[in-house]
Amino acid sequence: MADTVGIIAGGGQFPILVARGVRSSGGRVVAVGFPRNTNPGVAAEVDAFCELKLGQLGKLIDFFRTQGVSRVVMAGTINKARALDIRPDWRAAKVLVRLVGKGDDALLRAVASELESEGFPVVGPHEVAPELLTPAGVLTRRAPSDEQWADIRYGWPLAKRIGELDIGQTIVVKKQVVAAVEALEGTDEAVARGLSLAGPGAVVVKIFKPGQEERVDMPSVGLRTIELMARHGAGCLAVEAGRSLFFDREGALALADREGVAVVGVDCSVLDAGLG
Repeated sequence: MADTVGIIAGGGQFPILVARGVRSSGGRVVAVGFPRNTNPGVAAEVDAFCELKLGQLGKLIDFFRTQGVSRVVMAGTINKARALDIRPDWRAAKVLVRLVGKGDDALLRAVASELESEGFPVVGPHEVAPELLTPAGVLTRRAPSDEQWADIRYGWPLAKRIGELDIGQTIVVKKQVVAAVEALEGTDEAVARGLSLAGPGAVVVKIFKPGQEERVDMPSVGLRTIELMARHGAGCLAVEAGRSLFFDREGALALADREGVAVVGVDCSVLDAGLG
């Protein structure tokens, strides 16, 4: 019997890419999505689809059990502002009551733990679609300038510190001044705000948060990221290699080359050595 992967599908193309990867390897895939959040195209890419409201954890578990799910992947973004309107069922409420005063990562870990207690191993998206991992090195024809490398080295530890506080994963820097920090609004809005303030040539830094749960919340970039950056005149995207996901990589890098945006997968082990 084919392995059945259950996807908890958020927004964007990510759930679709994971579904295609599973199916291409001969697996069966089902998905749960959420109104006004999940990409409508997900339903056509899976063998079975169920739409639930945020917080209906019990129904989600029942659907996965009925479908014979053997592994679960969390793929795509959940809009943080909409998540504030969650109406939890009793099972979700049991999880939430233990998390008062804690951040996003704690919530995701708790949901994963609840799923695993019901017999559904939660695996990282890179475990079912390893080709999505960001490679190390300069990925575009144009490398970052010396000034942009200086901004990357300046911004990287700041982004890591912000990540430690479970605030966000992304900052925008220009000439070693921070123009924006990601918070509740999400990456795209933070990037747009920062680039509008910093002006042309700014650097976007996106990191894997210290202590972040790889199975449920890896940082990601893609074609939409490059489109946004090009529209606002950004000069460089620096994203953590091996610990982030790069969607639509071929198309995104082709656009970056056309628009003169440098893209680099940063290997933390060599960043301090000044390699690039």
